[in-house]
Amino acid sequence: MSSEHPARAASQRSMEAVHAKDKQAWVDNFAEDGIVQDPIGTSPLDPDGKGHRGKQAIAAFWDAQIAPNRVLFDIRHSYACGDEVANVGSITIVLPNGAVTQVDGVFTYRVDDDGKVKALRAYWEFPPRIFPPAAG
Repeated sequence: MSSEHPARAASQRSMEAVHAKDKQAWVDNFAEDGIVQDPIGTSPLDPDGKGHRGKQAIAAFWDAQIAPNRVLFDIRHSYACGDEVANVGSITIVLPNGAVTQVDGVFTYRVDDDGKVKALRAYWEFPPRIFPPAAG
């Protein structure tokens, strides 16, 4: 049996699924009533600021925000307490046109008793930094 903290393990599964472009593994990592708030509050990614709740909404978030892009995580610190983990780092997103977006933030995951993600909450400021596509 692994001694890894359940929330940290769930966050690692989440990032691995994104890297592998495995939508089903990513959605399956969530509890039925899980929520994604990325970023927290109102933004162009979540105009009403209520998050994306339930597997259908989470899958739609994947289709709109993750599927078209290459997403890379650089987690510098990870703090696990109770049923949550807070990962501190950067996310780099390579858009289809080659432009690069980068956000620094804190990314929290809360899990249920089965280790499924109940809440993924991302603390970062909108708008992110955007770098034009590399010449070439």
